[in-house]
Amino acid sequence: MHLPGVLQWGSKMIGRLYLARQATALLRFASSTRNQQLAAVLVEKAADLKSLADETMLSHDLSPRAPDVETPFPR
Repeated sequence: MHLPGVLQWGSKMIGRLYLARQATALLRFASSTRNQQLAAVLVEKAADLKSLADETMLSHDLSPRAPDVETPFPR
């Protein structure tokens, strides 16, 4: 079954809201640590989760697609 905003991972379904919560938790942890390297890694991982959440929405976009258009070469 394919649901908009849901990523299927094995037999489990991971929703966009779950990914957003995980990213938020990583950002909170990053802001609470004094270790700059750890904070940078956590922010990067949060950005990865955000991208993944965006991809799940895009891959299930049911809006109509424009047809492929080929332009003729000038003679």
